[in-house]
Amino acid sequence: MVQESRNEARRSARWRAAAGPLRTLRALGLMFALGAGLTGCGLAAAPCRIASAGLKIVPVVGHVAAAPTDACADVIDP
Repeated sequence: MVQESRNEARRSARWRAAAGPLRTLRALGLMFALGAGLTGCGLAAAPCRIASAGLKIVPVVGHVAAAPTDACADVIDP
């Protein structure tokens, strides 16, 4: 009886040790799937577009300063 519970504890410890990399792999797979689903999507380009709009408010240099963020948004969502 005691030996069985020790063996069970060892098996569960091995499973927990193996579950860490599996959990990481699943998380990376989910992030990749979401990223692939958002490719070319306006939602992914929203942070670039919002930053660009905020920079364009600045008089005189706003449009020049916003050029990199406009390019970022154009690359993400052509």
